[in-house]
Amino acid sequence: MSATPTAQECVFCAIARHDAEASTVFEDDTVVAFMDRYPVTPGHLLVVPRHHAVGLEDLDDATGIRVWAVAHDLARTLRRSTFRPEGINFFLCDGEVAFQTVFHLHLHVLPRCTGDGWTVENLPGTLDRDRRHLDEDAREIRTAAARRAGEGPAGTRG
Repeated sequence: MSATPTAQECVFCAIARHDAEASTVFEDDTVVAFMDRYPVTPGHLLVVPRHHAVGLEDLDDATGIRVWAVAHDLARTLRRSTFRPEGINFFLCDGEVAFQTVFHLHLHVLPRCTGDGWTVENLPGTLDRDRRHLDEDAREIRTAAARRAGEGPAGTRG
């Protein structure tokens, strides 16, 4: 069996099909938003595309925009709820090395309050890059973006 589940094996797809339990807060034809089963703070939500997408590479632009828009709206809603967060974290892990554990793209919406106990301090430290290296990195990304602009759907040449 592959490391990434198919849509038939995926728990988030099962939730989207209403074949698995979830405490849903929003759904439409594109996304489903529900309470994280293992929250790091009270009110922790997940926003997932209804159709199976393992990671960002599998997500079309319109669906990505909808995931973000729903997460943004839910963050506003959380601020007006009894959770009364002082801040919000959005957290998306794309790939195993980036700490993704459920291989269906999902955007965490984390309401934050002083002293809530969740930190990102255990994540690796930052790099100190000089301007020359930053400029080289920017040039590489611009070059890759130009190559991508010449691609059609799903990475095919247009």
